[in-house]
Amino acid sequence: MVVEIKVPSPGESISEVEIGKWLVSDGAWVKKGQEIAEIESDKATLSLIAEADGVVKILVAEGAKCAVGTVACTIDSALVADLSVKPVVNQVVETQKGEELPVAAESKRVLKPIEPSAPQIKMTPAAKAVMEEEGLSVDDVIAGLKRLTRQDVERAKSALSASIVPEQRAISRDEARVAMSPLRRKLSQRLVAVKNETAMLTTFNEIDMSYLMALRKDYQQSFVDKHGVKLGFMSFFTKAVSVALGQHPAVNSMIDGEEIVTPAYHDIGIAVQTPKGLMVPIVRNSESKSVADIEKEIKALADKARDKRLSVPEMTGGTFTITNGGVFGSLMSTPIINPPQSAILGMHSIKERPVAVNGKVEIRPMMYVALSYDHRIIDGKDSVGFLVKVKELIENPSKLLFEGKTVEEILLGL
Repeated sequence: MVVEIKVPSPGESISEVEIGKWLVSDGAWVKKGQEIAEIESDKATLSLIAEADGVVKILVAEGAKCAVGTVACTIDSALVADLSVKPVVNQVVETQKGEELPVAAESKRVLKPIEPSAPQIKMTPAAKAVMEEEGLSVDDVIAGLKRLTRQDVERAKSALSASIVPEQRAISRDEARVAMSPLRRKLSQRLVAVKNETAMLTTFNEIDMSYLMALRKDYQQSFVDKHGVKLGFMSFFTKAVSVALGQHPAVNSMIDGEEIVTPAYHDIGIAVQTPKGLMVPIVRNSESKSVADIEKEIKALADKARDKRLSVPEMTGGTFTITNGGVFGSLMSTPIINPPQSAILGMHSIKERPVAVNGKVEIRPMMYVALSYDHRIIDGKDSVGFLVKVKELIENPSKLLFEGKTVEEILLGL
């Protein structure tokens, strides 16, 4: 039975994809459920999965473009995989008693007993002739060496130096050229479009991470025991961003033609670096989720992104994005807006720096944060106010429980 494996659809708006890489060779034996190829589009990389056991026949070459629904390969489940097993050829060996015993062809070799090898001594023909003439053995000559003189050492050193040839480093001016993947091409087009079509500005601030780092350290094991995932910083920043968006809804807005759209929900995109490039899965309705729920969802989405199992719906429709260049050691950067969104928050490395605290200089773990925003619809008041609110929430995480307010403010109705 021959099974046709068709190219899956990455999304409603995508009609053409590219065979990024075949993970099996033509004629190979594959198992049902095995990943056999990578399908690339301008939005995501999908896996082509074998739907039966059998021998695969590739119909679309690697790197070729094809329409969604095209038969990329077939799997013949009637064929048996060639395991390259060679039959054992039997021979007949006659024993001392005249009996005939079959043995495998490979057993024809005769194993000789291993004898202790003599010391590897180099001798010139002249030295060998003198030794034979005088009736001396190698042991006799070695035993006759009472001591080594300086001249002997110098001669050996000179001979060794002459035998060492300095390693010559190969000089190459070759260059590698590879075609850009559809995902990389689309990403480059969008980044250029952002620079050309938006009035992008960036505002900066710094956050004292002392309290959050202490909280994470004190409750890490309890959090893992309770929820099964490690407690990171991204979940706190996601929750803080959601609270800040509630107080500065303009940062959650976007332009649609001549209209400004402001969603009441907060779908936060989390930038994840993968071997295929940058992907941004979405944590939807973060305003209604706890830190623990957000942490578990981020972990699940990041794992799917790295395993190339993210679907297009899981990466579309975000209202705001967070990117963390600190995982690569970035101290400060200017993140680029992810269209059609109007703002993006950049996190960076945590570094100990001297800061003024209550009139004293103290060493604190500090992080620079950056907010890039489209100045066409976000004014300076909202952009700066938003970033200051994120700073306040991270430095005092208890405010996250009361939508950015302290217990005292709630008590006083402020």
